[in-house]
Amino acid sequence: MPRFPKSTLPSIWPFGHVAELRRDMLGFFTRCAQECGDIALMKFGPRSVYLLNHPDHIEQALVTRNRAFSKHFAFKYLRPLLGTGLLTAEGDHWLRQRRLMQPAFSRESMNRYAPAMVELTSNMVSGWCDGQPLDIHAEMTDLTLQIAAKTLLDIDLGDQLRQVADGTDAVMDDFRLRLHSVAPLPIWIPTAQNRKMKQARAQLNAVIERIIAQRRQSGEMHSDLLSMMMRARDEDDGRGMSDRQLRDEVMTLLLAGHETTANTLSWVWYLLAQHSEAAAKLQAELQEVLGDRPPELGDLPRLVFTEQIVKEAMRLFPPAYTIGREATEDTTIGEYDVPRGTTVFACQWIVHRDSRWFPEPEQFQPQRWTEDFEQSRPKYAYFPFGGGPRVCIGNTFAMVEAVLLTARIAQEFSFELTGDKPIIPHAAVTLRPKDGIPVIATRLAERGILAGASSHRVRGTGL
Repeated sequence: MPRFPKSTLPSIWPFGHVAELRRDMLGFFTRCAQECGDIALMKFGPRSVYLLNHPDHIEQALVTRNRAFSKHFAFKYLRPLLGTGLLTAEGDHWLRQRRLMQPAFSRESMNRYAPAMVELTSNMVSGWCDGQPLDIHAEMTDLTLQIAAKTLLDIDLGDQLRQVADGTDAVMDDFRLRLHSVAPLPIWIPTAQNRKMKQARAQLNAVIERIIAQRRQSGEMHSDLLSMMMRARDEDDGRGMSDRQLRDEVMTLLLAGHETTANTLSWVWYLLAQHSEAAAKLQAELQEVLGDRPPELGDLPRLVFTEQIVKEAMRLFPPAYTIGREATEDTTIGEYDVPRGTTVFACQWIVHRDSRWFPEPEQFQPQRWTEDFEQSRPKYAYFPFGGGPRVCIGNTFAMVEAVLLTARIAQEFSFELTGDKPIIPHAAVTLRPKDGIPVIATRLAERGILAGASSHRVRGTGL
């Protein structure tokens, strides 16, 4: 007899659980896991969605039975902007593009990218003043966007920085609205939201296409990702990427690459602002390993606690808070039948906060990330970069960037949270702080002087 997951809270036909998702997606996912166990059944309109809450089930969907799944329905909402870049592509096209781009994320490439990451970070912090109010999320977004532009495209965005950042914001808002709609209107219908999205797409296209055209015309090849992609040839047929393919991949990596790291760093500063002991331990490590010089790629093995902070921030606030797949054939997950067309969600927000895998899961405890601890967990109890064949191609890039930037900024500044509003995680394409993170920057006049811990709390997390 077929077995299906236990249903979640009562739903309203034909909308399903859309109302609950609109009100509080992460809270709704959490209730589903608490009430229904390791696999829960949700309804997005008429669509059946299984929420996978156990590492073994997640590994089946992402790894052992990955051939029975493709990207889920919501990714079609990103295709008008991202085309068929790595994030949205499927099948042989995805495999070819992945193969062509993989060398750009090698260890050798990191040796070229790391100095630019540190230099641009030093330039940013040199412009901050002691006691200056900042939205640290906005600052991290601008910084990681500049880094993505320099390392991936070898350009300085300059006056175009705000244009790209605003375009990214428009994409995030559009995705969230479409995900929470039972029947989102096609983008060709001239609604106010569709016009806004099309304008953002046109602005972003203009920036990317101009960069590609200038590089083609100049004939100059650099050591950046764009030049590597232009030189790349398929080992089977010798073909390179068309301008359209280049545009799709550059757009995907520029937007997705900077957004996730900006969110990680924002949550790092948010958490450190509330935990003075962790901030002091970070300062001690930086002084011991670096002294007064900026960090380098070769320092990473010794920046152990710095990396633990980044890992713990991604556990509590995973930039990709859920991963979706759609069954392309009848299959099973655990003891449950998964009919063709069913969507499955593997939710990092839920699994990363499961007390079975993480003692005191709501607490910020960077020191938990020892080698023994990591080896004792099921592999997919922690999966901030996804997993299986479609694991994030930029995972090493992102970790190198996050650790280097954390170290460089913490050498100069600590931050104190300000304002009375709670900091609320906002689940759109990625997990952003809903209204930014307002802080006061304190320049560290001497090592060991830290800003005081704040009493701010994230709604529903216990932090």
